[in-house]
Amino acid sequence: MFAKAFRVKSNTVIKGSDRRRLRADVSAAFPSLSAEDLNELIPNKEELNIVKIYAHKGDAVILYVLHKNPIFFLLEKQLFPTVYTLWRYPTMLPAFVTWPPVLQKLTGGADLMLPGVVVTADGLPEVQQGDCCAVTLVMNRAPVAVGTAAVSSAEMRKSGMKGRGVNILHTYMDQLWVFGDKSHPPVMPVTNSPAEVEGEECEEEEQEVKDSSNPAPVETSCQNMQKLRLDEHEVVKEEEPVEDKEGEDTNKEEDSRSPQEQMDELLLQCFLHALKTKVKKSQLPLLTSNFLRHHMVPCCPKGKYLEIKKSSYKKLSKFLQCMQKDHSLIQVKELSKGVESIVDVDWRNPVLCSFSVPEDFEPEIKSEEGSGASEVLYQPPEITPLYGVTARLEPLFQDAHKKKGTPLKATEVRNIITEYVKTNDLVHETNKNYVIINPTLCDCLLEKSEYQEVEKLKWDELFSRTLIRMQACHEVLIPGQPPLVKKGQMEPIDITVASRGSNKKVTIIKNLEAFGLDPAVVADTLQHQVQASCVLQDSPGAKNRVLVQIQGNQVQQVGKLLLDRYKIPRKYVQGLDKAPKPGKKK
Repeated sequence: MFAKAFRVKSNTVIKGSDRRRLRADVSAAFPSLSAEDLNELIPNKEELNIVKIYAHKGDAVILYVLHKNPIFFLLEKQLFPTVYTLWRYPTMLPAFVTWPPVLQKLTGGADLMLPGVVVTADGLPEVQQGDCCAVTLVMNRAPVAVGTAAVSSAEMRKSGMKGRGVNILHTYMDQLWVFGDKSHPPVMPVTNSPAEVEGEECEEEEQEVKDSSNPAPVETSCQNMQKLRLDEHEVVKEEEPVEDKEGEDTNKEEDSRSPQEQMDELLLQCFLHALKTKVKKSQLPLLTSNFLRHHMVPCCPKGKYLEIKKSSYKKLSKFLQCMQKDHSLIQVKELSKGVESIVDVDWRNPVLCSFSVPEDFEPEIKSEEGSGASEVLYQPPEITPLYGVTARLEPLFQDAHKKKGTPLKATEVRNIITEYVKTNDLVHETNKNYVIINPTLCDCLLEKSEYQEVEKLKWDELFSRTLIRMQACHEVLIPGQPPLVKKGQMEPIDITVASRGSNKKVTIIKNLEAFGLDPAVVADTLQHQVQASCVLQDSPGAKNRVLVQIQGNQVQQVGKLLLDRYKIPRKYVQGLDKAPKPGKKK
C-alpha cells in the first residue's frame, strides 16, 4: 500500500476527545497492551497529530503521528500498528517468520506467500482470516511488515503451505517508514530457532525469491542480506556530521525535551528578542496582534516557526499575562472592547537586560532570501489571449494555410484578414475605410438576415466580427516550462469566504496551480503571515487540483500576497471585494 509516495491531505493536532477515543480503540484492538503501555504509546500531554493521506491507489488512510513517527494507521475502520510501534512492542501481533531476501519483495509491494514462511518450533501462529499480523525475519524478532492474514492458520496447514499467506499493507523501508525518522529495526534475538531449515525448504524459498535460472544457496542470501544491513548502518553513520562533544550534549538535551517545552522556550526567546531590538517607546501603545506579527515572528530563528497553539499557553493573551504578572516585563491593557495593547515595557528589567541575541540569528532580509527558492524565484506567467479558427471561418483563412482549430494572436488575425482583402481587391474604390463584402465574407461574417442588406463593412467592424466568431483560447507561459495552449478564457484565482459553524468564517482560494503557484507554499506563507490555521483540500470537480482554506476572513491579506508579492494581474484575481469593511467585525 505504501510502496509508492502518498499525498498528504491535512495535518492537524488531535483533540482531547479523539485522543481518548483512539486510546479506547487501541485497547480494544490490541488487548495484550497494558494500561502503562497505552499511556506510554498515547500520552495525555504530548503532541499527537492526525494526518489524512491518499495512497497512490486512491485509498483514504488516517495516520496517527507521535514525535514525528507514525504509530498507527486507520484503513477501512481497522487500526494497524506501524513498524515503529511494533519495535517497541514486538509481541503486540501474531508474527510469521520469513527469510531476509523476502523483505525486498515485500517492500516492493508483494504479499507474503506460504512457501516463504518459516515454521518455528512453536508452529504457526493461530490467526483467522483478516486478522492483523506481523512478519519477522529469521534470527530477529523485530517485525519488518504488517498486514492481514489471507486465510486462517488451519487452512494454511490444509493447503500444505501453498498459496497466499499474508496480505502486506506496510513494511520497513516503504514510504510510511520514510514519513517517520527512518530508524532501523532493533536486534531482538530469537529464543526458538526454526524447527526445520532443510534443503527442501531452502529450495522452495529460493524459488519464491529468485529466478530458477540463477540459483544460489539460501544461506548465502541470508549472509548477503546481513552484510547489506551492516553496510547500510555504516553508511548512515558516515553521513552523520561530525560535531564536538558539547554540540552532541546540547542536541541530546534538546531532544529530551517535549515539543511543548521547546515551543515555550522559543516563544520566550522571540518575545525578549522583539522587546530588545524591535520595539521602541514611540510605538507604544502597540496592539498585541501587531506585536506578534511584525515583531516576534521576524525574530524567529531560521528553520523554526512560532506556533502558539503548540505551547503550554495555547493563546497569545495568556502568554502576555504571564510575562506581565510573573516577570513584570510589560503592561497590557484593553484600550478598546476585546482589543488588547502593550502600553508599557520595563526596559530595565533584569531578564530583559541579561538577554542577548543568539549568535546564529540571521536578519529578516537574509531569512527572506533563503526562505524557499520557489517563492523567491517565482515569476508570474505570461497570459496571451488567442483565437482559434472555426469551421465557419475556415474558408477565410484557407489562403493563409490555417486549418480548423489553429490558435492565432489578434495581430495575426488582423494581418491575415488585411492580406485577404487586398489580394481579392475588396477595398472600396471611393472610401478606403470600407471593405466590400464578397460571397466568402458574406458566409463567414454576416447573419442570414443581413445577406441582402449589408454590402460593405468598416475595417474595425470587419475585424471585430471575425474575432467574435472565432474560438476563444489562451496561452500560458510559465517560466521554465513549455507554453500551454487551452481553449476558453483564462480562469482567474477565485477567493471566497464561507461560513463554518455558528459564527466562524474561512477563506478559500482556488485555481492557484493554473498560475504556476504551489498551493502548499502559498498556504505556508499565509499561515505565518496571519498566524491562523491553514489546510489543503481537494478541489471539488477538478482533478489534481487542491484549494487552500485558511481560518477567518483573510481576503485582504491574500490579495496583498497575490498582487504585491506574486505580481498576479488584478483582472486574474476574483473575489477581492469580499474583504471585510473597515469598522466591521471580521
